[in-house]
Amino acid sequence: MLFKTITRENFKKMVEALMEENEVIGPKARDLDTEGKKIYRFLKLNSFEELEMDYTRSYSSPKNYFLPFKEDLAVYDLHDKGWDQDIHYTIHPRVIIGMRACDINALLKLDQVMAKSVYPDPYYFARRRNTLIIGLDHEPLEDCFCRSMNADTAFHGFDLFLTDIGKDYFAAINSDTAYMILNRFDAKDVTKEDQFLYKKVKSRIESKFKTQVTITILPELMDLEFESEVWKKWGDKCLSCGSCAMVCPTCYCYGIEEDIDLDFSMAVKRKFLYSCNLLDFATVAGGHNFRPRADVRLKYRYYHQFRGFVEAFNQSLCVGCNRCGKACLAGISPKVVIDDLIETEKR
Repeated sequence: MLFKTITRENFKKMVEALMEENEVIGPKARDLDTEGKKIYRFLKLNSFEELEMDYTRSYSSPKNYFLPFKEDLAVYDLHDKGWDQDIHYTIHPRVIIGMRACDINALLKLDQVMAKSVYPDPYYFARRRNTLIIGLDHEPLEDCFCRSMNADTAFHGFDLFLTDIGKDYFAAINSDTAYMILNRFDAKDVTKEDQFLYKKVKSRIESKFKTQVTITILPELMDLEFESEVWKKWGDKCLSCGSCAMVCPTCYCYGIEEDIDLDFSMAVKRKFLYSCNLLDFATVAGGHNFRPRADVRLKYRYYHQFRGFVEAFNQSLCVGCNRCGKACLAGISPKVVIDDLIETEKR
């Protein structure tokens, strides 16, 4: 990996140049919460001034630019002699600026399923291949536990990763494209002073993590506490609304629907993101529901995050951003559930 520094002024010029040639997406403040704090979302940027480089945490993750809430898989033109199918995989090149390390690591986990599996998803793969990712370091919020999930640092999965060291950005370069772009805007070689400032910033970020989650024994604990009352306790609070999955950067459960015009001239096959917490998720033909209770659905969501994915890919699916905890109307978060399981096992 190569390292350079770029001034704030040249970074602005770089972003403005990228906007002229590509769709550029970044964090923007869209509303205020009940405490008067900004709510951020990743949206298309029309000017550099809209880009909020000091944002805290976006409400929803940039995942939705790779796995949209809804997408048409195929459009069918029906006629007397048969039908014609129209499928589009390709997208125009685009740039996403400001992704945190945890969100980049979330994409790497999705890559295992969507791009590197036996049956890769061509729609996801096309978006991933045609997106330039510029990451950005940040100081964690009090409820972030991405360090516990080994997701606080990104080593790959991006093109460029920036750390604010004062008057300049310290840039980690991870692709030829990023290297060529930086060189167009007078990026400088790293000096000893730059290295010192970078290490100082990274040390400060590391010291700011307040929330810790113990995951070393979690896969085994999940099996030991499969029938634990902890699931009933938190399942009774769960509203089965699916908000947690909608904001999660790694949830990828989905459903398929087909719409056919009343005159049978056209049909659409559509994919939409879903949640294993929703009441009808495990309902099959004939109306039988394999997971009718909220506590069972909640348990299996945690099993997928902290047990099933570990077995399949030797890593947890969760990256510790705690978006699910913030979005949950019932106050359920991974930390409280995991801590409860650990305390139950000790008794």
